[in-house]
Amino acid sequence: MSKFWAYLKTRQFRNTVLLVISSIIGIVLIAFFSLSYYTRHGSGIPVPQLKGLNVDKAMATLKEQGFNFKIDSVYVPDQEPGTIVEQDPDAGTNVKEGRTIYLTMITQQAPDVALPDIISDESIYREAVAILSNYGLKVGDTTYRDDIARDRVLEVRFNGQVIKPGTKLPKGSRLDLVLGNGGGADEVDIPELINLDLDAARFALSGAGIRVGVITYEGSITDSTNVIVVSQSPMKTDSTAQMSKHTPINLTVKQGQKTNDPN
Repeated sequence: MSKFWAYLKTRQFRNTVLLVISSIIGIVLIAFFSLSYYTRHGSGIPVPQLKGLNVDKAMATLKEQGFNFKIDSVYVPDQEPGTIVEQDPDAGTNVKEGRTIYLTMITQQAPDVALPDIISDESIYREAVAILSNYGLKVGDTTYRDDIARDRVLEVRFNGQVIKPGTKLPKGSRLDLVLGNGGGADEVDIPELINLDLDAARFALSGAGIRVGVITYEGSITDSTNVIVVSQSPMKTDSTAQMSKHTPINLTVKQGQKTNDPN
């Protein structure tokens, strides 16, 4: 053991240690500079600014500077087709010659999308705008017509034509909507009430959204469950088939069984 400690104090041991340390440092430095040379660390060609250029100009620029490129497309409404909107790597990034630059340009033609069903779902205007926007469609003009549900979508029109859900349209198309005004139809067909019992006549008027007017009883009424309509005003004729909802119908009733002859 004493000999080992004596050896550690010799010049030969110190020289051996120094040689090992120097060899390790040398190997590390050689590896570092070799890797730096291989990867051209800190050197390269800056990527040119391509965003906003026409695709033909961008391709020519890349070819002149020795770059390869791949081009994808995306549809962006209200922007010039053929314009570069994205690039990877970004402008100014140093890369090796021959590097592939990825470009995204605005496509020349909008892709087709299917019109979502905003009618069967009884969507109101604000819901319809959000749904159409998610499909890349826009809302143009809005018109109203009589319907009990206010702002409910009743029709979708494209270029003046009514279109159905599922119709293929170019993305970005502007659609016109027909909405309900909340008032319901102002004109309705005059119901035929003669020879109905009074309860059935009232039910028919309620279903049509028409008020019952004055009820006139003809003769004595001994059984209120057996009262028949014998005349109405207004009544349906060859020249008059519709009436305003705001106009009540007056009824004349009498005791008796229903017959085929209203007189």
